[in-house]
Amino acid sequence: MDQVLAPRATRAEDIDPHWNWKRPLQAPGKMGVDFEGRVDFRRLHNYRIGRARQALKNSKLGALLVFDVNNIRYITSTKIGEWERDKISRFALLAGDCEPVLWDFGSAAVHHKLYCDWLVPDNCRAGMLGLRGTVPPSAGLMKRHAEEIKDLLVEAGVADMPVGTDLVEPAMMFELQRAGLNIVDGQQVMLDAREIKNADEITLLNQAAAMVDAVYHMIFEKLKPGVRENDIVAEANKMLYQMGSDDVEAINAISGERCNPHPHNFTDRLIRPGDQAFFDILQSFMGYRTCYYRTFNVGRATPVQYDAYKQCREWLDNAIALIKPGVTTDKVARVWPKAEEFGFPSEMAAFGLQFGHGLGLALHERPIISRLVSLDNPMEIKTGMVFALETYCPATDGASAARIEEEVVVTDTGCKVISLFPAEELPLANRY
Repeated sequence: MDQVLAPRATRAEDIDPHWNWKRPLQAPGKMGVDFEGRVDFRRLHNYRIGRARQALKNSKLGALLVFDVNNIRYITSTKIGEWERDKISRFALLAGDCEPVLWDFGSAAVHHKLYCDWLVPDNCRAGMLGLRGTVPPSAGLMKRHAEEIKDLLVEAGVADMPVGTDLVEPAMMFELQRAGLNIVDGQQVMLDAREIKNADEITLLNQAAAMVDAVYHMIFEKLKPGVRENDIVAEANKMLYQMGSDDVEAINAISGERCNPHPHNFTDRLIRPGDQAFFDILQSFMGYRTCYYRTFNVGRATPVQYDAYKQCREWLDNAIALIKPGVTTDKVARVWPKAEEFGFPSEMAAFGLQFGHGLGLALHERPIISRLVSLDNPMEIKTGMVFALETYCPATDGASAARIEEEVVVTDTGCKVISLFPAEELPLANRY
């Protein structure tokens, strides 16, 4: 697989000496065993930190200061709970050739010293910025950390170079600037690093998809009149956590007249005979996420519902057929209909309906594929990318709609689909 070598990055043979795209991808479960080669988490860490280091070297930056929890996990292989995602309470620094420094919430830093032996113990530090301003900047916490970061950059010999940040709070950015640092956008550098997945990342993404396969089988069995959208959501959450999910980010459950236009949520609406219903399951396994739509009909389907599904599937298959290394995203976007052709006034209004997006530690990584952005700003598809392709087709009855999504891994000659619950034809749940 494509990779970039750098200090502390893995060699090709360390990633997987037997990697063979002709073999089925693994979905081995969560348990580590001595009789199969499964996910090697230290190899995964070395690969990710190597990619980040090389992306930093390829840029004009001297350091990356990250607050985005996905970037923190990519660089440090640490995680303290899904509640962290919107707190901006943790941060990490990758400066020059130095080892990463992590500031974590209270006693989590002490825990990392004990159990994260891939990190320098003294680089695991307690940190506190203010919890999105609830402790005001006047308390001085941000100023203290900005000066601490400046000292580390001086030690690394990169204090006179730009520092890339991602989701920094404005008040913290101001303190860093007052400390004399040139703060610039670092998210693009991190996205460069994260776009190519190694064998371990692909295995985790495949395992996450396998969990959703199972949930869709459950939905197929339970989808009948009298069941509510939120009942399905509750059952899916329970099942995913029982299988080992570490975060069920969202489950869209949309049925009947709610299918058109797509509201991207769920309610307590009762499922009725003949409903077209579609679902999206967004969850993560060991941090690696899914985005995986399926459409069903309850008991029976009308001709126009079948037609919508057939067209939705055709648009999706046309896109999948193009996926291989070297193809650019504008070529894929062009096989999808213009917004006006399926009832929307503009590509902005239709954004996300005919859509492709990378999957990894975040729900949206590279590449992004859409008529809104790809025609004029194409990206190259590369071996080792993993992304989802999703299409939507409203039915001519004005209420129903079909929504299908497949997750694909880009191989050296094409792609492998890893979302395996059958979707070639419209599934009828509890057929009458």
